[in-house]
Amino acid sequence: MKTAVTIAGSDSSGGAGIQADIKTMIANGVYAMSAITALTAQNTTGVTSIQNATAEFVGEELDAIFTDIFPDAVKIGMVSESEIVKVIASKLKQYEAKNIVVDPVMVATSGARLISDDAIAALKSELFPLADVLTPNIPEAEVLSGMSISSEDDMVEAARIISESFDCAILCKGGHNVNDANDLLFADGEAKWFRGKRINNPNTHGTGCTLSSAIASNLAKGLDLEHSVARAKEYISGALEAMLDLGSGSGPIDHGFAFKNEFSVLAGE
Repeated sequence: MKTAVTIAGSDSSGGAGIQADIKTMIANGVYAMSAITALTAQNTTGVTSIQNATAEFVGEELDAIFTDIFPDAVKIGMVSESEIVKVIASKLKQYEAKNIVVDPVMVATSGARLISDDAIAALKSELFPLADVLTPNIPEAEVLSGMSISSEDDMVEAARIISESFDCAILCKGGHNVNDANDLLFADGEAKWFRGKRINNPNTHGTGCTLSSAIASNLAKGLDLEHSVARAKEYISGALEAMLDLGSGSGPIDHGFAFKNEFSVLAGE
C-alpha cells in the first residue's frame, strides 16, 4: 500500500484539516499519517480558538514518521507560525521527501484568518520552493501574486507569476465569484484548464484540504500531476454531489460517499 502524510492543523468538527485529509487519503486508497501543527476549536460556523504545537514537537512528529513508514507523498496545510514552517522545510530536505503538495491555507471557509504575516513570509522563503505543486484559491493567489484576479486571464497571469517565483506547478482553484468550478493548472510554463460542473451545495467546509489531499494521494500512487488533479476533481465533485448537510454553517462534504459495504451500512439496510 502506498502512503501519504498530512502536515496540518486539527479541525475539531472533522470537516477540514487533518481529519478531512485522513478521510480523503483513505478514500483514495493510500495509508494516511499525520503531523499536527495546531489544534483548532471550530465548527461549521467558525474558528473560536487556535493552539499551536511547538516547532520542536512538529519536528519530532516528522522524525517519527519518516524514520519508520516513509511517505510516498506529503500534503501540507495549515501552518500558522514561522518557526514551524522552518522546521517542516528542514525535515523535508533532511529526508528528501517527494511528491510535496502545499495548500497555502490562510483563511478558513468561515472567513477566520489562520496565519500570521511572518508565517506567510516563511512559507514563501522556506517551504514553497520545495513544493511540487501549490494549490491556492483565488484570495490566496492574489496574495501570492500581488495582483487582483477577476477573470480567466487574470488566473493564468497570477499562476504564471507564482510558478516562476517558486519554481513549482500551481493549481489555481476557481470559485470566489471567479470562474466558478474551473481550476487552472500551470506547470512547466503551460496552462491547462480543468473544467468542472457547478454543484449547488452550500456546504463546502474543507474542500481545499480535500482537493490537495486527493492530489497527494494520487501522486503517491504514481499518477502524474495532470492525472492526479483530474482524479482529485472527480472525487471532490462526488463528495459535493452527495449533498451531506450537517451543522448550522458551511457544513462538511461527504468524504466517504463512495464507501458502501457491510461495515458502513446500518444493520438491515
